[in-house]
Amino acid sequence: MGTTTFSGPVKAGTIREGAGTNTGFVVMAQSAEVTEVNAFGTTSIIIPANSQIVDIKCLVTTAFDNGTNTLDVGIASDTDLYVDGMNCATAGLVNMTAATTGTEANWKDVGTSDVTIVFISPGAGNGAGVLTVEYIQNRNL
Repeated sequence: MGTTTFSGPVKAGTIREGAGTNTGFVVMAQSAEVTEVNAFGTTSIIIPANSQIVDIKCLVTTAFDNGTNTLDVGIASDTDLYVDGMNCATAGLVNMTAATTGTEANWKDVGTSDVTIVFISPGAGNGAGVLTVEYIQNRNL
């Protein structure tokens, strides 16, 4: 299947201007595979500048088993900037919200530069999954 690329942000709705404006921003998502390693790993997820993160989740395909069984999500200089201690001890979908991570202020706006998402697990193990970050592009809040 082909793909289409827009520079964005993308807004959708039937009334663009006036009192009845009903357009809204389209939520974007990027995903990358993650594994349970005792070092940070860089993903292919790059969030555009000024974006608002609205959801971070991990589809755990193999349960983490290192004892800590958690995953942190952030940037290279702060590996738990967005998620601190996502519990990945059970296979399935683990959904994080800003309120459950205690890092909600960091989700509001990623800043004036694009950010590359990294992850870290505090111990080596057999865990694996697919990390997904959903965001609204260029909200500039």
